[in-house]
Formats: sequence, structure tokens, C-alpha cells
Amino acid sequence: MNTTLSINDWLLTFMPAGAVDITKMVMIALIYLTVFAVLGLYLVLLERKVAAWFQLRLGPNRVGYKGMFQTLADALKLVSKELTGTVKADKFLYNLAPYFVIITSLMALGVFPFTKNLQAFDINIGIFFLIAISSIGVIGILLGGWSSNNKYSLIGAMRSGVQTISYELSVGLSLLTMVLLTGSLQLSEIIEVQKDGWLIVQGHIPAVIAFMIYMIAGTAETNRAPFDMVEAESELGAGFHTEYSGMKFAYFFLAEFINMFIIAAIATTVFFGGWLSPFGITESIPFLGLFWFLAKTLVIVFLMMWFRWTFPRLRVDQLLTLEWKYLLPINLVNIVIMAIVVWLNLTIQF
Repeated sequence: MNTTLSINDWLLTFMPAGAVDITKMVMIALIYLTVFAVLGLYLVLLERKVAAWFQLRLGPNRVGYKGMFQTLADALKLVSKELTGTVKADKFLYNLAPYFVIITSLMALGVFPFTKNLQAFDINIGIFFLIAISSIGVIGILLGGWSSNNKYSLIGAMRSGVQTISYELSVGLSLLTMVLLTGSLQLSEIIEVQKDGWLIVQGHIPAVIAFMIYMIAGTAETNRAPFDMVEAESELGAGFHTEYSGMKFAYFFLAEFINMFIIAAIATTVFFGGWLSPFGITESIPFLGLFWFLAKTLVIVFLMMWFRWTFPRLRVDQLLTLEWKYLLPINLVNIVIMAIVVWLNLTIQF
């Protein structure tokens, strides 16, 4: 993290140099854990408010000002609930599964450049790392469904495996389309390239197609409606986490919302300039970079919530047909078009 230069000097004033690196890592981990918890809770609240708005009702409005502490109360309730499970469950894998989902989401958050000077790890394979780490989360879902020793949980887990692996192809290919435009996998460099215009403008038609495919595939990868066959309540109860209660259930629930934020944050970084302000209107005020990053990300989160409360759920065959017969071929053709655009220097810059 670039901001650790000043933190480093401060820590050296009262501890030996050997302990400084460990202390910095612990501090950064605690900060990200706090962000993870608070962000997850208030994205749940935002979801409930958006759902109420679409359905012409009030939503949470009792706990705190206009219900702003409702999800905090829900979290306290989940912490206090007894952790129950099935007798025949594989205890080790059953208890391990929620941590797979949480840790992968937390690791993904660590590489995002929230501002020019606020990033935990600026690695040169940022996009590749995000695609790779997101594919590990499905292991937790598969373990949770299988170890519960419940046929409905297992069906939900198998659906998740098929769905996530399928739509990861479209997510990866749409991001690869934009990598052709930037020539870099490093997230901070991708944002720097966009000082001449956001990539969705520079890449014009192929970039817009890539963004649309990315949003559809990203929504499917997070198991959200209209692609929530994994948790189809009318068929499978809660799906793969039917047998989980208390905080173990909360881990799966929070991870879904954090993953939604991660999908939106990737879109913000790759398509909409990350922390960069529109037309450079606030570039002279560095701390506003965080505002722009979060504002763009929350707009995309709202778009994903809009999907959920607008479209009916797809059947499994429709879900897989959409990916393999439509999105994947379109993506492959779009990559070729983007390569031609870059080769002929047909990008739009200003």
C-alpha cells in the first residue's frame, strides 16, 4: 500500500524495524476485515431498500434513522444464534466451506486501487489474479453442499459449479477484450491509461459489447436473480447453504453481496476509469478519488439490483444456453473486433 510510507515512519518511532512489516500487514488485514463487514451489512440494507422502492413499499424503517441500523441488528441476532447442523455431515469440510467463500472475497478486495495512493497490493497481474481468485470461491459452495449430506444442498452446489464455471468464461473473455486495449494486466496501469478517456469510450462499440456481456455474466457468477438457480427457494430451500445457521449462514450471505461489490468494482476499474473523475474535473483534489470510485461502483451495484427485481428467474437449460450458445460466441467475435480496432488505431481518445 502506497500510504504505508507514512505509516512505516510512524511505526519505526516506537518499535524495531523487524516488527514493522508484520505490524503493517496485521493493520491492513484488520482494516480490510472492517471494510468487509461494514460493506456487506450496508449492501444488504441497500438491497432491501431498492427492493422496497421497486415494489412500492417502505422496506426497513424501524431500527435507527429510516432503518439504517436494521442489518446491524440482524448481524447481532445471527452472532447470538446457535450453530446447528446435520448429524451425518462431514464436520471438517462443513465447517471449512464458509471460510473458502469469505477468504477469496477478502483477497480480491486487497488488489483494488481505490485511489492512486490507497491500494493494499499493486500486482502486475491484477486482472489475472482477480479471475483466478474468483474461481476458488466455488470450491466453498461445492464443499458446503456436499458436506451437508443433504440432497437438496448437493443439487444446489452442483448447479453452482456448472453455472459459475460456465459464466467465468464470459467474464474472463470480456475482461481480456479490454486488456487488448490497455496492454496491461496491472489495475493501476489500466486506470492510468484512462486519463485519455474511459475505456468504454476509447473502445467504443466492442467495449460497450464487452461491458454488457460482463454485466450479464458477472450477475450470473454471483448467483443472483435472474440466475439464482443455485438458491431456487421454491425448489431447493436455500440451496447449498440450507443446513447452515447463525454466522456460518451469514458468511455465505455476506459473501454474495461482497462478490457483487467486487464485480461492480472490476467494471468500474476496467471500463469507467476507477478513481478518475469525469473529464478530470476533480483531478487536483486527490482524496475525491475514493468518492468517484465508490460512486461509480454503487451505480453498477444498483444496476445489478435492478436486474434482480425486474427479470423472472431462468430455467437451468435457458441459463446454460444463454452462455454457451450466445454470450461465448459473441465474446469471441468481439475480441477479434477489438484486436482490429487496436491494430488500426481506431480508438477514441480526448
